[in-house]
Amino acid sequence: MENKIKEDLKQAQLLGNEIVVATLRLLLSEIKNAEIAQGQVLSDDEIVQVIQKELKKRKESAEAFKTGNRQELAEREEAEAAVLHGYLPAQLSSEELTKIVIEVITELGAKEIKDMGRVIGAVRAKVGSSADGAAISQIVKEKLS
Repeated sequence: MENKIKEDLKQAQLLGNEIVVATLRLLLSEIKNAEIAQGQVLSDDEIVQVIQKELKKRKESAEAFKTGNRQELAEREEAEAAVLHGYLPAQLSSEELTKIVIEVITELGAKEIKDMGRVIGAVRAKVGSSADGAAISQIVKEKLS
């Protein structure tokens, strides 16, 4: 996956696409930082986790800029988020995720909100990076309430 990002960076540089170039450079930098912190080359799943973390940062920044009435900066953050989103695996639909949450709740016999942590952990193990943590949390909370 890292090689694909590097190839896409080269293409963006040739095309002069400034936002894609800046976003991919920053992403590669974050991947390198994670590799240094772990002391090993990252697997594709670990790279996806880095991308998700960066995507979350962009979304939060865009919201903060909108709140601060800085629309041009919010638009740039959203454009960078769109670039990052292209490197994530296909996300589960809300219906598919709800079905998996219900299955896990049944398997674990969870009945109360205090079981939320166990359920979220089991769902995360099942779906991996194909679902957003906030979406999982929201659905689990709805089903256990």
